[in-house]
Amino acid sequence: MKPNFKPGKNIAIKVPAHEFEKTVNFYKAVLGLKQIDVDSPDQFDSVAFEFGDKNLWVDKISGISQAEIWLEIETDNAVEAKKYLEGQGCAVRDEIEPLPPTLNGFWLSSPSNIIHLVVE
Repeated sequence: MKPNFKPGKNIAIKVPAHEFEKTVNFYKAVLGLKQIDVDSPDQFDSVAFEFGDKNLWVDKISGISQAEIWLEIETDNAVEAKKYLEGQGCAVRDEIEPLPPTLNGFWLSSPSNIIHLVVE
């Protein structure tokens, strides 16, 4: 049985450390997006903005050479979703970034290497 999937509320831009401040300034000062206060369990610097009905995260990541866009997908059953997606030949990428132990989800790569956080 195919699990249900829908867009999540978060979009993350993983930005090289040397571009972080300029990227945050672009969204905050140049575009004038509203910065929101949110607690992040991550071990790197993050700034979040309102982005329509989504949260746009700008994450400072050391050791990458270019920015990446990461998307969130919600499902009604993460265990079944993982089995289904693996059965479809999708690459589960749990090594990408540690998830909090309380988060019921996993990392997935699209065929074009866009990273998705699939959460219940």
